[in-house]
Amino acid sequence: MAIVKDLSLKSLSWLITGLFLYGIAVAMLVQASLGLAPWNTLASGLVELTGISFGMMTNLIGLAVLLVWIPLRQRPGVGTVLNVLLVGTSAELGLWLIPQPSALVAQIALFGAGLILLAAATGIYIAPGLGPGPRDGLMTGLHQRTGAPVWLCRAGVEITVLAIGWMLGGMVGLGTVAEAMLIGPLVHRTLPFFRAMYAGPQPLAEPVVAPAPPSC
Repeated sequence: MAIVKDLSLKSLSWLITGLFLYGIAVAMLVQASLGLAPWNTLASGLVELTGISFGMMTNLIGLAVLLVWIPLRQRPGVGTVLNVLLVGTSAELGLWLIPQPSALVAQIALFGAGLILLAAATGIYIAPGLGPGPRDGLMTGLHQRTGAPVWLCRAGVEITVLAIGWMLGGMVGLGTVAEAMLIGPLVHRTLPFFRAMYAGPQPLAEPVVAPAPPSC
């Protein structure tokens, strides 16, 4: 994958918007306090251990994962690099702006809204095709180097990450299970929707005109 691919103002604006909204969605899930996905659980656990802010820790984890790409011979795209820089930064902004609710109903509502926004943001930043996030590239790199199925690589990495995050005091709960079960089906709907929106209306195919019959 090349570092620069189809880089235009449109593709860059979609990418940045998607990554920014992704970070805000992560902040909503954190503030809901119902449990986090594996990588965010790891980030919250490392926050407990080090005292570094959640947003900065998210960026540092993304950078560390990107370094693992080197022995896996993966090549980043612009989207990969901006993912490392922007998601944690916008998550930090979201944590500052979004209050933490105390009522369970409000927590569930915030979690649900965050999950929907996360799926939409995923579709928006993937649509231009400017490079996978560091964690997605890790899965595909392991698949290519080991020959193991992608699902096995993903499951193995995420179970390991979740276990480490949990042992460090990261946020694990019903929300962790809910996000694991729901994010796939949600992205399955948002990704083709935003890809079609990004591509725009397609020109109609030229009508096929049957050739005239040969004259006698």
